[in-house]
Amino acid sequence: MPSNISAKPASRSDDLVKEQGAEAPQAGAPRSDFIRVLLNIGWNLIPALTFVGIVLLWAGAVRFFAIPSYLLPGPGSVFALLISDAGMLWENSKTTIAEILLGFGLTLVTAIPLGLVIALSPLAKQVLYPPAMLLQLVPKVAMAPLFLVWFGFGMQSKVVLTLLMTFFPLLIASISGFQILDARLLYLTRSMGATSWQTFRYLRIPAALPVIFSGLKTSATIAATAAIVAEFVGANKGLGYVLLKGTSTMNIDLTFAVLVILTVIGLAINYIVEFSEWLLAPWQRDGK
Repeated sequence: MPSNISAKPASRSDDLVKEQGAEAPQAGAPRSDFIRVLLNIGWNLIPALTFVGIVLLWAGAVRFFAIPSYLLPGPGSVFALLISDAGMLWENSKTTIAEILLGFGLTLVTAIPLGLVIALSPLAKQVLYPPAMLLQLVPKVAMAPLFLVWFGFGMQSKVVLTLLMTFFPLLIASISGFQILDARLLYLTRSMGATSWQTFRYLRIPAALPVIFSGLKTSATIAATAAIVAEFVGANKGLGYVLLKGTSTMNIDLTFAVLVILTVIGLAINYIVEFSEWLLAPWQRDGK
């Protein structure tokens, strides 16, 4: 009997300990979720804070080293010019953006299908790849004056140069992406009765998309540079034209304002490509 009586209080105390232990995680769960949300917000703000730090460093360097404005203007004067000349800059920005989008769009609809044909057809690789490689070896900037002769000073010459400068990186990425698939997986799908379209849709395209998007990011970065280079050679409007005008008249504020706009355009194109990858390749979202 004594042993039974002493055992009951012990069991009650054990139950209390278990109940307290079960309640502790429930009390700490909202706090841990709040901390996790704050960490995610802080992580996503790092790129924006980096740009803010660069601007602050720029302003501090100009003030600390007393750099003349005709060499390096401060961010305040550059942003003030962006506001005061917003109409003129926007009109020229629309021209450059149109050249970038048209040239990059033509690259998308030509490089990826051609990469697929070269990757899957040995005959196409022997016939089409050498001319593409030869075209890549020709300096595009040296061809820009020829494009002015052939297509004039309008948008056509800029679009063609943008197409040629962005074409080869995406072509190489497309060829590599469509060839990356392990042959054993192809044998496995065929043995399971999959059709050629099913193999292409559910196996080859998902395997190729990450590589293709890496090429897209490279080509998107080159597209803005190509449009500006084409406008340098000959143009009467566009951000490249404004950039040349600013440097020729020693209007360094205007030159830096154009550089800021070009940076924003490049970032926007890069984020559009990354969003497209997030949308079309959901299996690549982990860790992003």
